[in-house]
Amino acid sequence: MGLKKAKGLVSHVRYIVAVSAIAAIACCLNRKKALFLQSNKVMTDMAKELALKYGCNPNQKPARIYMQEGELPIEVLNGRPGYINFLDALNGWQLVKELKEATGMPAATSFKHVSPAGAAIGLPLDDTLKKIYFVEGLPLSPLACAYVRARGADRMSSYGDFIALSDVCDAETAAFIHREVSDGIIAPDYTDEALEILKSKRKGTYNIIRIDPEYKPAPIEHKDVFGITFEQGRNEIKLDGDDLFAHIPTQNKDFPAEARRDLMIALITLKYTQSNSVCYVKDGQAIGIGAGQQSRIHCTRLAGNKADIWYLRQHPKVLNLPWIEKIRRADRDNTIDVYISDDHDDVLADGVWQQFFTEKPDILRREEKRTWLNTLKGVSLGSDAFFPFGDNIERAHKSGVEYIAQAGGSVRDDHVIATCDKYGIAMAFTGIRLFHH
Repeated sequence: MGLKKAKGLVSHVRYIVAVSAIAAIACCLNRKKALFLQSNKVMTDMAKELALKYGCNPNQKPARIYMQEGELPIEVLNGRPGYINFLDALNGWQLVKELKEATGMPAATSFKHVSPAGAAIGLPLDDTLKKIYFVEGLPLSPLACAYVRARGADRMSSYGDFIALSDVCDAETAAFIHREVSDGIIAPDYTDEALEILKSKRKGTYNIIRIDPEYKPAPIEHKDVFGITFEQGRNEIKLDGDDLFAHIPTQNKDFPAEARRDLMIALITLKYTQSNSVCYVKDGQAIGIGAGQQSRIHCTRLAGNKADIWYLRQHPKVLNLPWIEKIRRADRDNTIDVYISDDHDDVLADGVWQQFFTEKPDILRREEKRTWLNTLKGVSLGSDAFFPFGDNIERAHKSGVEYIAQAGGSVRDDHVIATCDKYGIAMAFTGIRLFHH
């Protein structure tokens, strides 16, 4: 009987093990089914929220974007945009949308870390700009021209940017973007050819976002800081009317149509630039943006220095630098910036220049640079608040500024006006502050 009981016990154990195994398999299958269904639910709910890899930094988890009410007005067509990507994308989209509304032309911006490195409308490029932007021989649509201008004015800052376009992205624009270092793009839509080009960028991981151009956000916005919620009305101020030029305190009151257009571009750009900020604009494109400085004079100098670099890149000595074959565009950009600076020996020293040039170039001397910069004219300058002193105007004048739009309201407005009159600069007091944080 003992043996029979033992054999029966073994059979019973085997039965239990078998049943347990079947149950485990079933459980596993059910779990996979649940995960599959959950995954499908996430895909279904993508219109309402989108999980992000992390926040501003890898240690900031969890992270997501979502709508309190309704559905997200964006669709990720490719890649996996992150927290900062979306900040750049959504700020950039607002900027180009307003530029298009104000000017009636296609617009583009190049964003880096929640401030524009450049912004422009789609005016044609002359031969000089084509050369300094490295687009000679490329087919360029008006939208492509807008982005080439937006990126080209400050190519160093635009390296690794997030792009915003006002119009449907076409193949010409996509082809230019494909060859540049960029993190992603937002646009109202893409042609099939453009989408195919962009999806092949960065080994298929390039971030591509489509936004509903009819989307209108709620009039009240919120932001949490240190667990405390801030609430304010959205900044819906329009910067495209003649009322911007209703108060002109300077002796020169002449604002040609091109200057009015450029000042609107400057102010709209500043509306989405971290304060304090100023923006130099010429021929429909920002040529110098100074953002986030603690003092107005420092942001004026920063932006002015960028404008100077943009114009110095057009100096005959720079245009005719004897480059070695197949030098990378990024290396060429960096070399030019060093060449036109006071640190030119860093690229012209013996044993160094051979890395970049077929022969040693002549130095672009300080007096040559100043003489060339004195030919820069017709620049417009916008400021997101008032200029406190006339030294801002002195610095702006050195970079060819002839037209200014600023808020006004400084206790030293009289000094600022007098400095403008000294140089024949036309200045409008808009009465509008454009702080953005």
